Amino acid sequence: MADESAAGATESTTSTAAMPRTNYITWTALALMTVSSVASLRPAPTMAVYGLACVFLYVLPAIVFLVPTALVSAELASGWSGGVYRWVTEGISPNMGFAAAWHQFAMTIFYYPTLLSFVASTLAYVINPELASNGVFTAVVIIVVYWAGVLLALRGGIGVIAKLASSGVLVGTLIPGALLVILGIVFLLQGNPSAAPMTGSHLFPAWTGIASVVLIVSNFGAYSGMEMNAVHVNQLKDPGRQFPRSMFLAVVLVLVILILPPLAISWVVPSEQISLTAGVMQAFSVVFGHFGMGWLVPLVGLAIVIASLAGFMTWLSGPSKSLLLVAKDGGYLPPYFQKTNKVGVQQNILVVQGWVTTLLALLFALVPAVSNAYWIFMTITTSVYLLVYLWLFIAAYRLRKIAPDHPRGYRAPALPLLCGVGFIASIAAIGISFVPPSQFGSGSPWLFVGIVGGGILLLGLIIPAALIALRKPNWRTAEDATEEPA
Repeated sequence: MADESAAGATESTTSTAAMPRTNYITWTALALMTVSSVASLRPAPTMAVYGLACVFLYVLPAIVFLVPTALVSAELASGWSGGVYRWVTEGISPNMGFAAAWHQFAMTIFYYPTLLSFVASTLAYVINPELASNGVFTAVVIIVVYWAGVLLALRGGIGVIAKLASSGVLVGTLIPGALLVILGIVFLLQGNPSAAPMTGSHLFPAWTGIASVVLIVSNFGAYSGMEMNAVHVNQLKDPGRQFPRSMFLAVVLVLVILILPPLAISWVVPSEQISLTAGVMQAFSVVFGHFGMGWLVPLVGLAIVIASLAGFMTWLSGPSKSLLLVAKDGGYLPPYFQKTNKVGVQQNILVVQGWVTTLLALLFALVPAVSNAYWIFMTITTSVYLLVYLWLFIAAYRLRKIAPDHPRGYRAPALPLLCGVGFIASIAAIGISFVPPSQFGSGSPWLFVGIVGGGILLLGLIIPAALIALRKPNWRTAEDATEEPA
């Protein structure tokens, strides 16, 4: 705090014209950015297989994970700026704050190629379905789209990203999802029976052992990211009131997007005909085909690509921005990674990550062995990302104890209970990640545990611990580099 006061005296002599103006975004735009980074139509066909049970499979994780995360993040963001790093720093320690920011960022290492490969396959379905299995096409799309996203972020900053996310969610998620649900309702009103039973006895999935638990916990990953865009809370005109409002809207939209489209698919398409590999485009083809609207399939494909790109841009902005704040405030990264352009975008972090993404894209698309094992990497990074929530819930609980009078624009009800439920749910999700799924086949369970455990250890402990140990005092530049000159 003393450093901030000292810096304030210096900053007061600096012309405000030399500082980039705050590019305000609306609370609804922030809500749509959050929805874009969390909700998607991609899992709709997979969950449609379970019919009415998909409601339970989404609602239970929402109760024990999504709602606690949203409410706790709303309180933290309305009282402390800076996102997860600042929250955990104030609630636990600076080193743990950096670890939380790193865990949030590390998840994106394998997320980008996976998301953009979905963009490639969807785009191929619109242009030429045979391209969907073409590794060169997939690699080219991943690389070109990532670097195009970086260029857009560097030129437009968060304002452009907010506009893209808002339009992307509307055009590529809300409208296609609403159309799918409306057609499903019309299908039932025409007197057609639902392909999936809609009785109360089918509200819960059939018990098949530990696989049933894995199925429930796997949806925790679908809700990861609710807190990510809190780093942009200071770009709201009234953060104390608008951020909680934004989070509540995001929660409602996320639940609607994730639950209603799978239900609509299950009404029209028998579960045995739902292709899990063809994905969401196959589902739209069947539903539209029933109503003689097959001409809409390519248009929906393009809309879904837009939504996926919006989600990509949101993820590109949030975690890397948080890592930049960490680097400047705590000196955990070399000055090279703290360099920003004239609009304050973390250019070197994005560029270095781009080279890693390019390499992973080439391996993922061109080397079959890597492609076959890629879901293991996603399991690792999802588990690492869930570590963020452990620190988040601990920090929120402690801040209520050690700083009860700190100004907060919003106070979450029953915060100790929310933190306890969310913490236990996160621990359970991480623990279940060590259970080999059916995709692992006849491989040794201990090999699976070793791979997943080793990956979590490397990304979750070894790398952040090494960066903490190697940091130098002269790497801390928050006092003189919080904002870049225009």
